[in-house]
Amino acid sequence: MAQRRSLAVPYGALVLAVSFLACVATGLELSVNNHAADFTLSTGLDPAISLSCLVHNSSQAEELLWYRGDGKVDLKDGNKVNISNICISPVNESDNGVTFTCRLARDKTVQVSVILDIQFPPRLSGEETLHVEEEKDVTLTCNSKSNPQGQSIWLKDNQSLTLQQSRHKLYQTSEVFQLSISKVEKSDNGTYTCVVESPLGNGTRDFHVIVEDKKPVFPKEAIIAAVVVVSITVFFGIAARKDKFFKVW
Repeated sequence: MAQRRSLAVPYGALVLAVSFLACVATGLELSVNNHAADFTLSTGLDPAISLSCLVHNSSQAEELLWYRGDGKVDLKDGNKVNISNICISPVNESDNGVTFTCRLARDKTVQVSVILDIQFPPRLSGEETLHVEEEKDVTLTCNSKSNPQGQSIWLKDNQSLTLQQSRHKLYQTSEVFQLSISKVEKSDNGTYTCVVESPLGNGTRDFHVIVEDKKPVFPKEAIIAAVVVVSITVFFGIAARKDKFFKVW
């Protein structure tokens, strides 16, 4: 009986210890920039963004981890315990939609994430010259990114373009704006401007369309056939008169 009692005491103490540690871990909380839950941080193309992660209700030193997406962020030794700061600098368009997460090292379920909402105006400019033959098709393509997403309009010679359903087609995604013209005519000559509008600003790109005369088309098969016929005719003509040629020589 004494042996059983001596074994039961350590086991009970172990259960209490595990329960106590679980309570301690559960009571810990994190906050990022004073947010205790996941949030979205909206900002422009600022020089830098600072994120500060803080441990709450801790009774001991707690190590913190930072992640950019699924990748772990390297932290200096003095920037890991109970409070940890990271800086994104410079902020650019590629940071839009990226998630940064601060986690407790010994219990990674304790975490707070922040999604970056980087807002910027459309980025497009310049010009392009396109030569197209009459009755051929042509497509003008604008590539532009912006946040919030921009909307496109097309101008011709600085005037609103009148779209003809049978000849003009528009295509738009979040980053691509296209105008297609089928069977171009001489009247399609001119400067087409792609204008991408957003609440933060506009961007433009010019396309100089030059419609050239339709080139005469010679069917290759007919030319080859004609050459073959002429060659055969000449050959048999010479063969038929070979005796006369020999007499002359």
